[in-house]
Amino acid sequence: MSNLVVLVTNDDGIEAPGLEALRSALSGLGRTVVVAPDGPRSGCGHALTTHQPVGVEPRGADLWAVRGTPADCVRLALDRLATDVGWVVSGINAGGNLGLDLLHSGTAAAAREAALRGVPAVAISHYIRKGLQLDWDRAADWTQALLRELLKAKPEAGSFWNVNLPHGEAIGLAPLVVRCSVDPSPLPSQYRWSGNQATYEGVYAERPRLTGLDIDVCFGGQIALSLVPAVGFAAVRPPEVLGPVGKPFTAG
Repeated sequence: MSNLVVLVTNDDGIEAPGLEALRSALSGLGRTVVVAPDGPRSGCGHALTTHQPVGVEPRGADLWAVRGTPADCVRLALDRLATDVGWVVSGINAGGNLGLDLLHSGTAAAAREAALRGVPAVAISHYIRKGLQLDWDRAADWTQALLRELLKAKPEAGSFWNVNLPHGEAIGLAPLVVRCSVDPSPLPSQYRWSGNQATYEGVYAERPRLTGLDIDVCFGGQIALSLVPAVGFAAVRPPEVLGPVGKPFTAG
């Protein structure tokens, strides 16, 4: 994979610790080119900037900060900044992108944009349990082990891989990787109203979920690996344990 060029982006911004963890995870797997938003763009979905100029600032060798969205970053990279990329890897997002999160996730949108343009892609996110800190070094180790296998398993045309890392004090060093479908259950819709203002109070960890699908798998302490069509959702399939992270597996 030494000749592989990997485009790295995210929606947390170019200075986010998750992006640095991803760059670390890709060490030895290929040359990385970073084209990422100049600041947080979480929850922007697949928004594109088409009616005004998009600022692009060089931050060093193969490092670009974009005053735009994650999908903008992929489009700009493929247009000029990194035209020879073999893969697009988006993340590592600080927070899960499970189930219908994929509809508003900028992390997923970057991978989706790549898939629409025929470039294999993977979006990687890290679920966060309330009150616990993320261990980015461990996340980088898991991600590197996953990418060693996934970069050999291009997703079906018009699709991308979506990965969600689990979080919790009881999770071992090598959680199982489980190939599973995306959960179609809607997010909670609880709000606290004060006059004409509403504040969202849904609890992410208590969201509805179906057994064996990505939310249930990740919340249960395993790594959720899903193949996601760039347009629409795939049919639900039974979960398939691929083995512990760090061991070879076949994702296809």
